Amino acid sequence: MKRPTALTIPVLLLAAALAASVLAATDPAASGLAADDPLAADPAAVNAVLRFRGGIGVIPVSSGQGLEAIATVVNRNLVRGVQPAGQIWVIRNLNAQVSATGDLVALGRGLVLGGGNSIGRATGQSVFATLFCGAVAPFTEHSTNLAGVPLTDEGDFVIRDAFTPAPPTPCDSPVLLIRNAANQSWFAAGIPRARNVQPDEVPPIDNPPPVDNPPPADNPPAEPPAMP
Repeated sequence: MKRPTALTIPVLLLAAALAASVLAATDPAASGLAADDPLAADPAAVNAVLRFRGGIGVIPVSSGQGLEAIATVVNRNLVRGVQPAGQIWVIRNLNAQVSATGDLVALGRGLVLGGGNSIGRATGQSVFATLFCGAVAPFTEHSTNLAGVPLTDEGDFVIRDAFTPAPPTPCDSPVLLIRNAANQSWFAAGIPRARNVQPDEVPPIDNPPPVDNPPPADNPPAEPPAMP
């Protein structure tokens, strides 16, 4: 009668261990996601190996040559060989996660024109994502469906897709571009984030960071000597 009991205990322990491992793999807190993060319920995001938080809108020209007030020769803002859009674009927020199998979930907000007569809104564009790994050419493009997803008038979009070809793991020096499906120029770039830096915390203006060596409360700093 005791033999089944002895067998039952290891089985229960094994089941508990498996349950704990599954919970850790799908727990947003364990993956560094805040509980109220819009991606916290997405398995591809929870199991992400690459994270991008925040975005940089494109400025078509990166620099001008010479010292004159007006440069006649400029350098276009190419990133990993990809041409920039012809007009300035801005993005209010970008949150993207890439899993080990190359699945991407990306939420963008406020990807709109930053200049021209249609400034402040999108005008019917569709976008796709490209991931680059490695800082040295030749660069391999890992892209989602080139047909892209449409931007709303306010420049919002969601991309849930897989990169083709699948990116390597680990992906060194990652660069994520949001690109125009019409001509494949880039509109915005993601800002890579360390896995465990969550959430974004900005100290309030009225609460400055502490001083490294503050003076004791009962020994305030001496007043400077009066000028003669």
